[in-house]
Amino acid sequence: MAGMSWNITGHTWAADMLRQHIVGGNLRHAYLFSGPTGVGRRTLALRFAQAVNCTQPPAPGDACGKCQTCRQIERMQHTDLTVVQAEEAGAVLKVKQVRELQHMLSLSPYAGGYRVALLLRFEEANANAQNALLKTLEEPNPKVLLLLTADDPENLLPTITSRCELLRLRPMAVDDLAAALEAHENLSKDKALLIAHISGGRAGFAKRLACDGEMLEKRKQWMVDMLALLPAGRTERFHYSEKTTRIGKKDRGEAKSVLLEGMANWLSFWRDVMLVGTESGTQITNIDLRESVHRTAEAVDPRDAARAVSVLEHGFKRIQTANLQLMLDTILLDWPVITAG
Repeated sequence: MAGMSWNITGHTWAADMLRQHIVGGNLRHAYLFSGPTGVGRRTLALRFAQAVNCTQPPAPGDACGKCQTCRQIERMQHTDLTVVQAEEAGAVLKVKQVRELQHMLSLSPYAGGYRVALLLRFEEANANAQNALLKTLEEPNPKVLLLLTADDPENLLPTITSRCELLRLRPMAVDDLAAALEAHENLSKDKALLIAHISGGRAGFAKRLACDGEMLEKRKQWMVDMLALLPAGRTERFHYSEKTTRIGKKDRGEAKSVLLEGMANWLSFWRDVMLVGTESGTQITNIDLRESVHRTAEAVDPRDAARAVSVLEHGFKRIQTANLQLMLDTILLDWPVITAG
């Protein structure tokens, strides 16, 4: 099965379809992989790039994963692979980057069969950058393969989406992902289930959590901090905000990255509180914090939990330009004060 030979978890149907395009000689000139961050868009695109350029394919449409070409594409360092993305998540992909890409694509493949352009998080491209790409999409070079990833096709120009083969990637069922993690990542049943829940069924994010124990430790610390702040007053919350964003005075990019990580974890908790408080019956994400989630839901009005969710979501939208400490002040001060007992 293509899903097995491509080492893909959860998107076997997509891997099979792409493999058939290769085997049948029916490659489209552009593909758009859409879905939530961490669902496995980039991994599938890279497996596709390996399969079309592998020098020692074990079967038609497959990649060996071991030849120099496969290894270099895996690291996104191959001569015939050009990766285009905004400087950091949430920033803007600019027209200059697309112009530079077009120059690269005008050259013949150096080592492989195709020049591959991987445009990551293309929803971050501004209108000028997207319009610039249209020329390449409208006049395809038969030896060029364009692979775009985006969170939602609706966030791209319709003229971009209509010229791509669209593959909508969705999160896996949590139990199925847990079983896959237990089988292939050498995890205990409990840890596999926890990671499957935390990742929300997103296989790519789940694999990162499984391979990087530090990510789980950081998540744990963010949750400890948050629970400690809930009974705290304004002074303690202001102090935490100043301490957390202090690094921004030296390196705003690093401070922003740290804050985004914390906000993502807090958002998952407040969503759980909102789900429990409204008795939605939906499974919560933070199953290891079930007691804290329920205790918080009992202590706050569901509208307060919904507001905490809304304020965090708004923070994600404005973090590129916001004063980080003021933004975090707003988030923390908006949380209800929950006293013991």
